[in-house]
Amino acid sequence: MFLKAVWKERQTHVEQRNRAGRGRKVALGGIVAAAGLALSGCDVAPPEAVDHLLRMGWPEGITPEATAMGNFWVWVWVAAWIIGIIMWGLFLTAIFRWGAKRAEKKGGGEFPRQTQYNIPLELVLTTLPVVIVMVIFFFTVQTQQKVTALDKNPEVTVDVTAFQWNWKFGYAEVDGNLMPNGQDYVGTDAERQRLADETQVNPDGDNPIHGKSKRDMSYLNYNTVETLGTTEEVPVLVLPSQTPVEFRLASGDVSHSFWIPEFLFKRDAYAHPESNQQERSFQVEAIEKEGAFVGRCAEMCGTYHAMMNFELRVVTPEQFREYMAFRTANPEAPNSDALKAIGEEPYATSTHPFNSDRDTRDGDNYVDNNA
Repeated sequence: MFLKAVWKERQTHVEQRNRAGRGRKVALGGIVAAAGLALSGCDVAPPEAVDHLLRMGWPEGITPEATAMGNFWVWVWVAAWIIGIIMWGLFLTAIFRWGAKRAEKKGGGEFPRQTQYNIPLELVLTTLPVVIVMVIFFFTVQTQQKVTALDKNPEVTVDVTAFQWNWKFGYAEVDGNLMPNGQDYVGTDAERQRLADETQVNPDGDNPIHGKSKRDMSYLNYNTVETLGTTEEVPVLVLPSQTPVEFRLASGDVSHSFWIPEFLFKRDAYAHPESNQQERSFQVEAIEKEGAFVGRCAEMCGTYHAMMNFELRVVTPEQFREYMAFRTANPEAPNSDALKAIGEEPYATSTHPFNSDRDTRDGDNYVDNNA
């Protein structure tokens, strides 16, 4: 009779432990399912309320690549909050349910029932973080590949040259459907490119950098239609909307960084990018919104770094066709005249409250719009 009672008590204990184990497994499986479900939508726009709450200052993207990065950012936060809430719930449950004072009131021991050597639970707790990291890694790579892919068949290729402390933009290639004569445009300035190529080697033999001169500028690209920023004028880069574009970056001196906040993406511009094993190009599938967008240098590059601004002016393909017609027909005319000819503001409108004056010895480099 005694043995039967002991055996029954042991069976009851085993059943309780099994039920508790199944409950833990269900809860942990729920964490995996919730995180996986949240991250599975990384390429899908989140609900508007969630997007506004978790975007945390990120601007609205104006390219498909920027949209993908914004969605990924928000969904990772969703997954993080789901996991965090579940974990905080478990912490609080352990604190208040199994606290020493509560156990003492119930007449229990100082410590709750211990679960060490619970092999299934330990396997789950070891595997679960690996699964979560792998899921996040998968969607990270997916978004990164979309952003960095060079397979978008660009119809406009722009050479971007950063230098202390301004920008030069040149049109290297433009598809015929964006040109007034319907023919593909190749904008390389052959003479200036030839002169740049000659700087590779000094005739006097002073070539200390792998047999090349210190002032080798052969890696830079020169075009017949260019927009050059100056101290007096912020450069305006004009591009068509709904058109794939390639940007080819290089620096004429120190490291700079090409950044348009609405692209949600920035890319460093280096001197000698190929020699330094840097990919100078990136592409966007389309710029989906027309208007003026500020651009900045995002790499601390010296004294006037804060004033190294430019503007991206996105116009319709029809306006861009007219713009290129004016620029090619009037190579000596300033960019402001070309913008005026297509009905656009001739100068930058998005870079306030900073001006382009490099004289900052008195600290007066701020434009008071309320004055």
